[in-house]
Amino acid sequence: MKRILIIIFTIFSTVVFAQSSGNNGLPFLKFGFGARNVAMGDAGSALANDITSLFYNPSGLAGTEGSEAIFMHSEWIQDVRSEVGGIRSQLFGLPVALGFNLTSIDGIEVRQKPGEAETTFDVTYFFGSLSTGFFITDNISFGTSVKYLYEGLYTEEATGFAFDFGLTYLSPIDGLKATAVYKNLGSMNELRKESTKLPAELRIGSAYSFDVDEFGLTAAAEFHKYTLEDEVHINAGAEVKYKNLIALRAGYQSGYESRGFTGGIGLTWGRLNFDYAFVPFSLGFGSANLFSLGFRF
Repeated sequence: MKRILIIIFTIFSTVVFAQSSGNNGLPFLKFGFGARNVAMGDAGSALANDITSLFYNPSGLAGTEGSEAIFMHSEWIQDVRSEVGGIRSQLFGLPVALGFNLTSIDGIEVRQKPGEAETTFDVTYFFGSLSTGFFITDNISFGTSVKYLYEGLYTEEATGFAFDFGLTYLSPIDGLKATAVYKNLGSMNELRKESTKLPAELRIGSAYSFDVDEFGLTAAAEFHKYTLEDEVHINAGAEVKYKNLIALRAGYQSGYESRGFTGGIGLTWGRLNFDYAFVPFSLGFGSANLFSLGFRF
């Protein structure tokens, strides 16, 4: 019975999180971080230039000053919920960021025959991360993250570690940059009799930001591929911001069976940022709603 539950949940995770074929697990590592990035097609490796870089591309932390904190609540589809957060500051002249992601699915019913459920169980995923970034030349920065991973399924548990490595190139054109990152390189201990393969991924992208009168405009696109999956994804998004107060965002992700368009808004009040992202799904999955709150200090 336990083996059947694990097989069923593995198939369920592939459908709910990845929406594509694949041979890897820990699908929560595919979630975006920061409602702004998610609303803009999840093109975060190119977009992120703040604390959310700790998830997408740690080289984006280079050159950041001061301190910053963010918290995001995600109501994903099929009763999947995530609480994600991070904090960034300076240590020995380098930016250092700590992050976490706690994703859970509660109340999964166990049955061996029709009728009332015999019991229920929860599924829990977690990572805690440490990131930094620094310039190796005047216009090229490098960053890295190390992550502690945990997965709990029914009565089984496993842990592991993963690493991210990223580069950012600031072009001579003001506001234009190019990025590359390789994420989730590592391994897990065995879960029951087999270790879970991590969703290692490659992202290569570019972003351009410029101002027109009282409006700030940003556009970004990236090539995105999970190394153990066949599909190639293109993530793209744009933002229009008025007087650094309110922002409208939209994006698109290609290569997924049940999702494509994304959207959202952002509000800024002093050092406080509130962002919302909406991700509609087809095939009867519903929609995802993500809220994030950031503060600079």
